[in-house]
Amino acid sequence: MTLSIVVPCYNEEKMLRAFYSETSLEIHKLTTDYEFVFVNDGSKDDTLNILRDLANSDAAVHYISFSRNFGKEAAMLAGLKYATGDAVVIMDADLQHPPTLIKEMLEGYNEGYDQVIAKRTRTGDSPVRSFVSRLYYKVMNKFVDIELVDGIGDFRLLSRRAVDSLLSLSEYNRFSKGLFSWIGFNELIIGYENVLRSDGESKWTFSKLLNYGIDGVISFNNKPLRLSIYLGLLTTILGILYVITTFIQIIVGGVEVPGYFTLISAILFIGGIQLIFLGVMGEYIGRIYYETKRRPHFIVAEKKVSEVKQKA
Repeated sequence: MTLSIVVPCYNEEKMLRAFYSETSLEIHKLTTDYEFVFVNDGSKDDTLNILRDLANSDAAVHYISFSRNFGKEAAMLAGLKYATGDAVVIMDADLQHPPTLIKEMLEGYNEGYDQVIAKRTRTGDSPVRSFVSRLYYKVMNKFVDIELVDGIGDFRLLSRRAVDSLLSLSEYNRFSKGLFSWIGFNELIIGYENVLRSDGESKWTFSKLLNYGIDGVISFNNKPLRLSIYLGLLTTILGILYVITTFIQIIVGGVEVPGYFTLISAILFIGGIQLIFLGVMGEYIGRIYYETKRRPHFIVAEKKVSEVKQKA
């Protein structure tokens, strides 16, 4: 049995050596062949040079370096493509994913689970962050056709057949959190405490998280388009009711309704809805546009990979 550790990296010069040292220490406690597959996602700092040094000093370290920043989704996909292990663990390089969990993940794999998923607790999170997170997943699960669980991200172990299933999905716009759920297979969830980043800064800004959420909604269903039909019907009904109410006021009460007020209100209301759903349709059309181009998910500028694995 062989184990691959896939690690997407973007500007991780401050954490990379510490991650390698701590993770290697844990893997050496196991009796299994292993390899590291680092993916440099167009880092602007010294990440690539550190990966070169690690690869030169340890035959178990492999790396792929992109020609530019293609995003974490592309980095994870590249890591899965180049990983040769029977089991593959996806981890971040910032040590917020504890390497100590690898042993427990392998135990789950040996029991027959195809996905051993790490679920982060909300211990230590502020009440505001916890509330926003719960709200996010509640809203997301209303819109997507698969189940997304709060606290579950990319940190997991995948069996070879689970990896091959993911690689068989050729879509350009990837939302791995949804794809992990979509492929199915038997799953085991293990919990771990939230770990604060010891150095460096998180790459996930509010705008990136928002865009990631939108990608998830658009990637896994057509409910936003269906919603436009419902809102269109609702707008029509409200418009008819408004006309009837206004007509009754004029006939029965002799009330004069300013024409400009009615006109402006109707234009703003209907125009706003139209703009929203033009944007929704634009998102779907944009994704169709990128899918039809069939561009590669990433371009490799440099790599050092090998079929040779180290014995722990």
